[in-house]
Amino acid sequence: MAHNADMPEGRVDWVDYVKGICIVMVVMMHSTLGVGIAAGGDGFMHYVVAFAKPFRMPDFFLISGLFLARVIDRDWKTYLDRKVVHFAYFYILWMTIQFAFKAPGIAAEHGMAETLRLYAFSFIEPFGTLWFIYLLPIFFVVTKFTRGIPPLAIWLFAALLQSLHIETGWTVIDEFAARFVYFYTGYWMAAHVFDLAHDVQEKSAFAFAWLALWGALNGLLVFGGYSEWPLISLMLGLLGAISVITIAALLARARVLDWLRYCGEHSLVIYLAFFLFMAATRVLLISSGLVPDIGVMSVIVTFAGVVGPLALFWLLRNTPLSFLYARPDRFWLAPKPRMTLQPAE
Repeated sequence: MAHNADMPEGRVDWVDYVKGICIVMVVMMHSTLGVGIAAGGDGFMHYVVAFAKPFRMPDFFLISGLFLARVIDRDWKTYLDRKVVHFAYFYILWMTIQFAFKAPGIAAEHGMAETLRLYAFSFIEPFGTLWFIYLLPIFFVVTKFTRGIPPLAIWLFAALLQSLHIETGWTVIDEFAARFVYFYTGYWMAAHVFDLAHDVQEKSAFAFAWLALWGALNGLLVFGGYSEWPLISLMLGLLGAISVITIAALLARARVLDWLRYCGEHSLVIYLAFFLFMAATRVLLISSGLVPDIGVMSVIVTFAGVVGPLALFWLLRNTPLSFLYARPDRFWLAPKPRMTLQPAE
């Protein structure tokens, strides 16, 4: 297991590249599927989304656990402030914003009482696209609580949960079972992940060979209809995460596609607000008929979903509305660290 002393200080370029790849894939998935439903068909981007499905969220969760060794030994008050209150603040704030956009339609169809009930229910059942930051604090707390249990036992139990493909209808239960193994892998195997990234940057020829082999295997199992099978889905999630890390390490070594690294550095900024720009752009394109091709439309909506939140962040970051991206002092349980934090990260 990686210890705090093994963790590099400050931001790590290849980690930001991984987060950038992941957040773009998340926006791409929601944008493409939303366009497909609205337009009544599929485009070429649907194949890209299908290819990425086995590893899109597993990689995001694995990276989320990567630096946990830095903070897991902190006292509970500080730990809960950084890993629970932090995400709870942004979840409640942006869930309320999302709900405000949808409330008029809900009220018109179901009445005000049902609208208020659904809002209250969003504190139990994650609302819309925000389930990721609802689930992360649960992962952080469970991992700290179980530190006295042998890591291999926890990992095997988490792998079993993933392989069972539990479907209760409750997002927290189902997604916990499906995703915790990847988060815990990032925490438990962090030192090996950093070694992997270092080796990739030193042996790039081998890395390209691996990516070719993995791409063929992932495509074969996805489009052959086997990717959701027990154990195969776990394998594809882990192999896909390794492959995205490999790609990120190569990009960081070559210092190319810096915009992708920037997206990763501000991944939560994008995650919180992409729904606004995605939905607006989709409605505009569908109603205007300017872009008839579903695939091209999906690309445009994805672009808007990534760039729009970043532009909004830059417009508001030094205004009274900066609380949308930076937690105000009154919502901190423990003293703020002296170092400058990235917005909403």
